[in-house]
Amino acid sequence: MKKKIAIIGSGFSGISAAAYLAKGGYEVHVFEKHNQPGGRARQFTTYLGYQFDMGPSWYWMPDIMDKFFKDFDCKSSDFFELISLNPQFEMIFEDETIAIPEKYDDLKLLFEKIETGAGDLLDKFMQSAKYKYEVGMQDFVNKPCHNWLEFISPKIAKSAIKLDLLSNFRSYVSKFFKNKKLRTLMEFPVIFLGASPKNIPALYSLMNYGGYALGTHYPKGGFYQLVLAMQKVAENQGAIFHFSHTVEKINTQNGDIKSLLINGELKEFDYVVASSDYHHTESLLIEDERNYTQDYWRKKTFAPSSLIYYLGITEEIPNLKHHTLFFENDLDEHIDCIYGEKKWPEKPLFYACCPSKTDKNVAPENCENLFLLMPLAIGLDDEEETREIYLKEMLQRIEKLTGAKDLLSKIEYKKSYCVSDFVNDYNAYGGNAYGLANTLNQTAVLKPKIKNKKVNNLYYTGQLTVPGPGVPPSIISGKIVAQEICNLKT
Repeated sequence: MKKKIAIIGSGFSGISAAAYLAKGGYEVHVFEKHNQPGGRARQFTTYLGYQFDMGPSWYWMPDIMDKFFKDFDCKSSDFFELISLNPQFEMIFEDETIAIPEKYDDLKLLFEKIETGAGDLLDKFMQSAKYKYEVGMQDFVNKPCHNWLEFISPKIAKSAIKLDLLSNFRSYVSKFFKNKKLRTLMEFPVIFLGASPKNIPALYSLMNYGGYALGTHYPKGGFYQLVLAMQKVAENQGAIFHFSHTVEKINTQNGDIKSLLINGELKEFDYVVASSDYHHTESLLIEDERNYTQDYWRKKTFAPSSLIYYLGITEEIPNLKHHTLFFENDLDEHIDCIYGEKKWPEKPLFYACCPSKTDKNVAPENCENLFLLMPLAIGLDDEEETREIYLKEMLQRIEKLTGAKDLLSKIEYKKSYCVSDFVNDYNAYGGNAYGLANTLNQTAVLKPKIKNKKVNNLYYTGQLTVPGPGVPPSIISGKIVAQEICNLKT
């Protein structure tokens, strides 16, 4: 008889774990509190005809997604069309707009135009970033990280210096580029790793390669197409999804999970994999069965929360691209509000995504689908009145860029999402949106463990454990935990 595994949550790590475990011969049941899969990557459609991706919108590192599908003898194109964006995105400064072209050779020319010699230096930067990407995304991130011995190998030892594990990202970037705008352009991807660029290891230049060099893509129909495709793969392996099912309690006996209380009913399983928020999962255990104390979590550095707006606009917005970064204000000031002072920013940066520029099906004819996101400190009070202040500022800055007039009056659909919503919907610690920061002292073995130390058959996956925040790492995280359980058979 097959052993039964329960997976709590159907975010990317949960779906990934479900697919690999079902392939490994287990009876897999995924329990999701919402009425659809995806977790933070859910999608909703309004009665007016707007279709919004709720979370991720940057399809970077496409090879990681490709590897997932290849493991199940299929490919992403079996499920959705992937569109390469040109420009990849625009970055708005106070006195200039920089468009990042689709082709790398054009990117080199752009860098050279902005700063003499920067084109050749970009080559050197990207050659190093490519090496880090290939080693980091293959050898480093696929470790379960039980201990440092996993990293003792000739290849990793040989790579250690090249990986720049002990350099900080800001100092590293400044070795290549003097122009402040180019440095900001190179630093922006690491903001969502959960700390200032001066506190993030230079290893993460791999993100520049995974984005700028491999390109920025969009799955036609929205990012949610990746969720649906992965769910289909998992179901094809035999995994069963149960929506609107909330895990309310984890019952243990003699160091093993005996049952889960789900929608008021007890169900027994041989193993449990928690793709849910790590801290919340531990709250379902009695205190002396938890890996970590409340004090442990209070001392951790979390990636940001976010203020998000989903807007339906009744006219087309001229001169706005699919992805736009509004960086007219000082990057460090905003970062300090997130990780230092932990307050609402006075001079915010924000991001606008307008997928209707690429995909006409996500908005009614002659209308726009507009997604706005502003990174925030976790734990903030987020009353609607405060949210609205920032909405008005973001719209005014979009108007200044595009020449659009009075966008506020042209909103026919509006939904805000902020710190308290992340708590309510995902039990996210402090309302974090991206998980645990990838600072040097929260990397690899120093992240929360994927296995419970006191409950033999409880495992954890997702952005609060290895390898870290982001869609590709979450997919990898699910594979890691599945391999750990499958290895118990051998």
